Amino acid sequence: MNAIIYTRVSTTKEAQETSLLRQKEELLALAEQHEFHVVKIIEEQASGYEIEREGILEVLDTIREEGGEVLLIQDETRLGRGNAKIALMHCLKKEGVLVYTHDHNGELQLSDADSMVLDIIGIVEEYQRKIHNLKIKRGMKRAVENGFRPELNLQNRQASGGRDKKEVPIEEIVRLRRNELTFAEIAATLRGFGYDVSKATVHRRYTEHMKQALDI
Repeated sequence: MNAIIYTRVSTTKEAQETSLLRQKEELLALAEQHEFHVVKIIEEQASGYEIEREGILEVLDTIREEGGEVLLIQDETRLGRGNAKIALMHCLKKEGVLVYTHDHNGELQLSDADSMVLDIIGIVEEYQRKIHNLKIKRGMKRAVENGFRPELNLQNRQASGGRDKKEVPIEEIVRLRRNELTFAEIAATLRGFGYDVSKATVHRRYTEHMKQALDI
Protein backbone atom coordinates (compact mmCIF):
# COMPACT_ATOMS: atom_id res chain seq x y z
CA MET A 1 0.00 0.00 0.00
CA ASN A 2 1.17 3.53 -0.77
CA ALA A 3 1.80 5.56 2.36
CA ILE A 4 2.40 9.23 3.17
CA ILE A 5 4.38 10.23 6.23
CA TYR A 6 3.28 13.47 7.88
CA THR A 7 5.23 15.02 10.73
CA ARG A 8 4.39 18.28 12.50
CA VAL A 9 5.66 20.50 15.29
CA SER A 10 4.13 23.76 16.43
CA THR A 11 7.23 25.99 16.66
CA THR A 12 10.65 26.46 15.09
CA LYS A 13 12.64 25.88 18.28
CA GLU A 14 15.68 23.63 18.04
CA ALA A 15 14.03 21.00 20.25
CA GLN A 16 11.14 20.84 17.79
CA GLU A 17 13.55 20.26 14.92
CA THR A 18 14.78 17.20 16.79
CA SER A 19 11.17 16.10 17.24
CA LEU A 20 10.58 16.24 13.48
CA LEU A 21 13.58 14.02 12.86
CA ARG A 22 12.46 11.55 15.54
CA GLN A 23 8.92 11.41 14.14
CA LYS A 24 10.25 10.73 10.64
CA GLU A 25 12.54 7.92 11.83
CA GLU A 26 9.77 6.29 13.88
CA LEU A 27 7.28 6.48 11.02
CA LEU A 28 9.73 5.08 8.49
CA ALA A 29 10.18 2.13 10.85
CA LEU A 30 6.38 1.81 11.13
CA ALA A 31 6.08 1.79 7.33
CA GLU A 32 8.73 -0.91 7.05
CA GLN A 33 7.01 -2.96 9.75
CA HIS A 34 3.72 -2.94 7.85
CA GLU A 35 5.40 -3.19 4.42
CA PHE A 36 4.04 0.14 3.19
CA HIS A 37 5.58 1.92 0.22
CA VAL A 38 6.32 5.52 1.26
CA VAL A 39 5.55 7.87 -1.65
CA LYS A 40 6.18 11.13 0.20
CA ILE A 41 7.43 12.51 3.52
CA ILE A 42 5.91 15.84 4.51
CA GLU A 43 7.27 17.93 7.39
CA GLU A 44 5.53 20.97 8.83
CA GLN A 45 6.01 23.59 11.51
CA ALA A 46 2.55 25.00 12.26
CA SER A 47 -0.15 25.07 14.91
CA GLY A 48 -2.45 22.05 14.97
CA TYR A 49 -5.43 24.34 15.51
CA GLU A 50 -4.98 25.83 12.04
CA ILE A 51 -6.70 24.12 9.13
CA GLU A 52 -4.94 26.19 6.46
CA ARG A 53 -1.54 24.50 6.54
CA GLU A 54 0.64 23.99 3.49
CA GLY A 55 1.80 20.61 4.71
CA ILE A 56 -1.65 19.17 5.31
CA LEU A 57 -2.87 20.55 1.96
CA GLU A 58 0.07 18.78 0.33
CA VAL A 59 -1.02 15.58 2.08
CA LEU A 60 -4.50 15.87 0.56
CA ASP A 61 -3.08 16.64 -2.89
CA THR A 62 -0.73 13.65 -2.69
CA ILE A 63 -3.62 11.36 -1.74
CA ARG A 64 -5.46 12.34 -4.91
CA GLU A 65 -2.52 12.64 -7.30
CA GLU A 66 -0.29 9.77 -6.20
CA GLY A 67 -2.83 7.34 -4.79
CA GLY A 68 -1.95 7.63 -1.12
CA GLU A 69 -3.80 4.89 0.77
CA VAL A 70 -2.33 5.24 4.26
CA LEU A 71 -1.30 8.28 6.30
CA LEU A 72 1.37 7.71 8.92
CA ILE A 73 1.53 10.09 11.90
CA GLN A 74 3.08 9.95 15.33
CA ASP A 75 -0.26 10.43 17.11
CA GLU A 76 -3.62 12.00 16.34
CA THR A 77 -2.54 15.43 17.66
CA ARG A 78 0.05 15.63 14.84
CA LEU A 79 -2.86 15.64 12.40
CA GLY A 80 -4.48 18.51 14.24
CA ARG A 81 -6.23 19.68 17.35
CA GLY A 82 -9.81 20.61 18.14
CA ASN A 83 -12.13 21.20 15.21
CA ALA A 84 -9.22 21.09 12.75
CA LYS A 85 -8.49 17.49 13.73
CA ILE A 86 -12.12 16.42 13.29
CA ALA A 87 -12.38 18.16 9.90
CA LEU A 88 -9.22 16.47 8.62
CA MET A 89 -10.26 13.07 9.92
CA HIS A 90 -13.52 13.49 8.05
CA CYS A 91 -11.67 14.39 4.82
CA LEU A 92 -9.45 11.33 5.14
CA LYS A 93 -12.42 9.09 5.86
CA LYS A 94 -14.20 10.34 2.73
CA GLU A 95 -11.07 9.61 0.67
CA GLY A 96 -10.92 6.10 2.11
CA VAL A 97 -7.47 6.70 3.61
CA LEU A 98 -6.34 4.68 6.61
CA VAL A 99 -4.50 6.47 9.41
CA TYR A 100 -1.71 4.63 11.19
CA THR A 101 0.06 6.05 14.24
CA HIS A 102 3.32 5.26 15.96
CA ASP A 103 1.56 5.47 19.33
CA HIS A 104 -0.91 2.73 18.38
CA ASN A 105 1.70 0.78 16.41
CA GLY A 106 -1.02 0.37 13.83
CA GLU A 107 -4.34 1.86 12.74
CA LEU A 108 -5.55 4.88 14.70
CA GLN A 109 -8.16 4.01 17.32
CA LEU A 110 -10.60 6.90 17.65
CA SER A 111 -12.23 7.81 20.93
CA ASP A 112 -15.98 7.19 21.28
CA ALA A 113 -16.57 10.96 21.20
CA ASP A 114 -14.60 11.47 17.97
CA SER A 115 -16.30 8.49 16.31
CA MET A 116 -19.71 9.85 17.24
CA VAL A 117 -18.91 13.32 15.84
CA LEU A 118 -17.67 11.83 12.56
CA ASP A 119 -20.80 9.68 12.27
CA ILE A 120 -22.98 12.76 12.80
CA ILE A 121 -21.05 14.72 10.16
CA GLY A 122 -21.52 11.84 7.72
CA ILE A 123 -25.28 11.76 8.33
CA VAL A 124 -25.58 15.53 7.90
CA GLU A 125 -23.61 15.43 4.62
CA GLU A 126 -25.84 12.67 3.29
CA TYR A 127 -28.95 14.76 3.96
CA GLN A 128 -27.26 17.79 2.41
CA ARG A 129 -26.65 15.75 -0.75
CA LYS A 130 -30.28 14.66 -0.81
CA ILE A 131 -31.49 18.25 -0.39
CA HIS A 132 -29.10 19.42 -3.12
CA ASN A 133 -30.35 16.75 -5.54
CA LEU A 134 -33.96 17.65 -4.75
CA LYS A 135 -33.19 21.32 -5.52
CA ILE A 136 -31.68 20.31 -8.85
CA LYS A 137 -34.71 18.20 -9.74
CA ARG A 138 -37.04 21.04 -8.72
CA GLY A 139 -35.05 23.55 -10.78
CA MET A 140 -35.01 21.24 -13.81
CA LYS A 141 -38.75 20.71 -13.57
CA ARG A 142 -39.43 24.45 -13.36
CA ALA A 143 -37.04 25.14 -16.24
CA VAL A 144 -38.70 22.59 -18.55
CA GLU A 145 -42.15 23.85 -17.58
CA ASN A 146 -40.96 27.34 -18.60
CA GLY A 147 -39.83 26.15 -22.02
CA PHE A 148 -36.18 25.22 -21.48
CA ARG A 149 -35.09 22.69 -24.13
CA PRO A 150 -31.77 21.26 -22.91
CA GLU A 151 -31.36 18.81 -25.80
CA LEU A 152 -30.91 21.69 -28.25
CA ASN A 153 -28.36 23.51 -26.15
CA LEU A 154 -26.41 20.36 -25.36
CA GLN A 155 -26.16 19.60 -29.09
CA ASN A 156 -24.88 23.11 -29.76
CA ARG A 157 -22.33 22.87 -26.96
CA GLN A 158 -20.93 19.56 -28.25
CA ALA A 159 -20.67 20.94 -31.77
CA SER A 160 -18.69 23.99 -30.66
CA GLY A 161 -16.01 21.99 -28.78
CA GLY A 162 -12.53 23.01 -27.65
CA ARG A 163 -13.30 26.42 -26.17
CA ASP A 164 -11.64 27.54 -22.97
CA LYS A 165 -14.59 29.69 -21.91
CA LYS A 166 -17.44 27.74 -20.37
CA GLU A 167 -20.33 27.37 -22.77
CA VAL A 168 -23.64 28.32 -21.20
CA PRO A 169 -27.02 28.87 -22.87
CA ILE A 170 -27.37 32.57 -22.14
CA GLU A 171 -30.81 32.80 -23.75
CA GLU A 172 -32.08 30.15 -21.36
CA ILE A 173 -30.46 31.87 -18.39
CA VAL A 174 -32.25 35.09 -19.30
CA ARG A 175 -35.56 33.29 -19.78
CA LEU A 176 -35.29 31.39 -16.50
CA ARG A 177 -34.29 34.57 -14.71
CA ARG A 178 -37.39 36.30 -16.09
CA ASN A 179 -39.40 33.42 -14.70
CA GLU A 180 -38.01 34.30 -11.26
CA LEU A 181 -35.58 31.43 -10.77
CA THR A 182 -32.64 32.42 -8.58
CA PHE A 183 -29.10 32.27 -9.93
CA ALA A 184 -28.45 29.32 -7.64
CA GLU A 185 -31.50 27.48 -9.03
CA ILE A 186 -30.47 28.25 -12.60
CA ALA A 187 -26.93 26.97 -11.98
CA ALA A 188 -28.27 23.80 -10.35
CA THR A 189 -30.64 23.27 -13.27
CA LEU A 190 -27.90 23.69 -15.87
CA ARG A 191 -25.61 21.29 -13.99
CA GLY A 192 -28.41 18.77 -14.00
CA PHE A 193 -28.48 19.06 -17.81
CA GLY A 194 -24.71 18.62 -18.14
CA TYR A 195 -23.37 22.18 -17.99
CA ASP A 196 -20.44 22.55 -15.58
CA VAL A 197 -21.33 26.00 -14.22
CA SER A 198 -21.47 27.65 -10.83
CA LYS A 199 -23.86 30.24 -9.44
CA ALA A 200 -21.12 32.85 -9.87
CA THR A 201 -20.64 31.95 -13.54
CA VAL A 202 -24.37 32.19 -14.23
CA HIS A 203 -24.57 35.54 -12.45
CA ARG A 204 -21.54 36.89 -14.34
CA ARG A 205 -22.77 35.79 -17.77
CA TYR A 206 -26.24 37.18 -17.07
CA THR A 207 -24.76 40.51 -15.94
CA GLU A 208 -22.47 40.67 -19.00
CA HIS A 209 -25.37 39.92 -21.31
CA MET A 210 -27.61 42.56 -19.76
CA LYS A 211 -24.85 45.18 -19.96
CA GLN A 212 -24.30 44.39 -23.63
CA ALA A 213 -28.03 44.64 -24.26
CA LEU A 214 -28.09 48.12 -22.69
CA ASP A 215 -25.12 49.27 -24.80
CA ILE A 216 -26.79 48.30 -28.05
